[in-house]
Amino acid sequence: MFQKHALHTLIQSALEEDVGTGDITTSSILTGKETGVARAVAKSEIIVAGMDVFKEVFLFVDKRMQFSGCSEDGRLVMRGTSLAEVSGNLGKILTAERVALNFLQRMCGIATFTRQYVEAVRGTGAKILDTRKTVPGLRFLDKYAVTVGGGHNHRFGLYDGVLIKDNHIAAAGGISRALERVRRRISHTLKVEVEAKNLKEVREALRSGADVIMLDNMSVEDMRKAVSLVNGRVPLEASGNVTLANVRQIAETGVDFISIGMLTHSVPAADISLKVR
Repeated sequence: MFQKHALHTLIQSALEEDVGTGDITTSSILTGKETGVARAVAKSEIIVAGMDVFKEVFLFVDKRMQFSGCSEDGRLVMRGTSLAEVSGNLGKILTAERVALNFLQRMCGIATFTRQYVEAVRGTGAKILDTRKTVPGLRFLDKYAVTVGGGHNHRFGLYDGVLIKDNHIAAAGGISRALERVRRRISHTLKVEVEAKNLKEVREALRSGADVIMLDNMSVEDMRKAVSLVNGRVPLEASGNVTLANVRQIAETGVDFISIGMLTHSVPAADISLKVR
């Protein structure tokens, strides 16, 4: 699922940030020999995502930790559901608790929010996409959580896809010039997506050979006109100001993709607690 090295580097950084020179509270209260069991519990209805990351944090702190009853990623669980039990050295459990929950709560939040959008457009044929608007350093976790929720990943970074945006267009002096320059420098195997903010730019992008056209912050009516204009010749992606209230209406215009930055840039964390017994 994840590259172990990348995940361990991320976990180590998070623990160094939180624990620093030591967990003062836990080391003051416990002798270090106590053992116990802690249970992670969903406090609202959520889509589970990130259980392997949750477990890996505890194992990073103490390889002897044991787990039972772990929920599978992608599962819909109700409030009060036990997601996992971790047993072992009680002090180590308490030290790892917050970092493990921070990852799990964020990933479950993203998966749950994504699933709401996926359900909202069900039956239309439109696919829900994420963006690069992720927390720095957490992109591979954020994007994984989107897929758990039923969404799809847009390009991972600047290196694995071409997307000519408004600032590129301004810098090049127009869509056709930007496309011409890109085509001269990239492999013929790469697709090129172009951002268009109005129907005139859609026509120019289509005429200049764009492989995908992004309809940026267009009205629903203009999106509908763009779909008719393009008539299936290239895929269309809607982007900008997409909410749960309007995503169905956008999907029904006939666009192929709907990208939503909110899935990762401002998603609420899932409500999950870890209780020692």
